[in-house]
Amino acid sequence: MKKQKSPCIDVCDFSGPKGWCLGCGRTREECQQWNKMKPYALNNLRKALKKRMSVNE
Repeated sequence: MKKQKSPCIDVCDFSGPKGWCLGCGRTREECQQWNKMKPYALNNLRKALKKRMSVNE
């Protein structure tokens, strides 16, 4: 199975109020676990990231 591409855009700034990356919306832990996550978990996280990043706009 093909690995899903990371949503990282090389901003990596975790200074926001909730500790999410201002570039991709992930937490530090989510960034570290990305390559170990199962496809179902990745899909759920991608949906959550869309919501997180829409709140930050």
